[in-house]
Amino acid sequence: MVRPVDKSDRKRGRESRQPKLEGASSVTDDRLPSEHCSPLAALVDEVLAGVGYEVAAATDAIDDAVPGDGGLFDPGTNPDELRRALESLLESGLGRPPVPGSTSDAFVLYVYGSSRGNPGPAGAGAVIVDASAREELARLGRPVGSRTGNNTAEYVALELGLSELLARYEPRRLEVRIDSMTVIRDVWGGEDPTEPGVETYSEAVAAALSSVPDHRYTHLADSDPNPADALATVGADIAAFGPG
Repeated sequence: MVRPVDKSDRKRGRESRQPKLEGASSVTDDRLPSEHCSPLAALVDEVLAGVGYEVAAATDAIDDAVPGDGGLFDPGTNPDELRRALESLLESGLGRPPVPGSTSDAFVLYVYGSSRGNPGPAGAGAVIVDASAREELARLGRPVGSRTGNNTAEYVALELGLSELLARYEPRRLEVRIDSMTVIRDVWGGEDPTEPGVETYSEAVAAALSSVPDHRYTHLADSDPNPADALATVGADIAAFGPG
């Protein structure tokens, strides 16, 4: 079900649009806030932030930095090896992926947050889609916390997607596809947050959406496909890492 919030009569441009900033510099350098994570998970989150939370880019960089055939999720890689690889990456600097151009100022944003155990290891995922070309522009993910509830992860997923969308593009129209009625009632329904401790995320989401003239949501049922789901799972896997 779609709920429009604001309508705009601005003409949609048909020419290919460039990213907000050229190349890698258009990815935000700032690490987004999160809940408590283990030191090892926090290091992975720093690497993710360095590549604009692009999961594939971060995973490839970490796998390359781990000696031998090991990698981020390789059971043969011990925490000390992984920690050293992460620290080496952060010290040497990270090459950020280029930002693909969009064909219009209209976007679809899929978001998903998950927690194992609720509370438990939690992750957030977001996928930015060019609404006109129906092509994925970014696949984002991150750990949220080692013992965090599902609702908090849903807020973080929305903040993640919005922050990277606004860092890369200048959206005029946005459809957010989300399954969390808790977040929907807060962000689009005008209700106060019901989850303790999410006020900071809720305020950040409201501030981000205030810069998008026409934004709306589509509520996804559990049976509806959501490409952000798998990315949130990766984030939860990272959040489950030990001390390191």
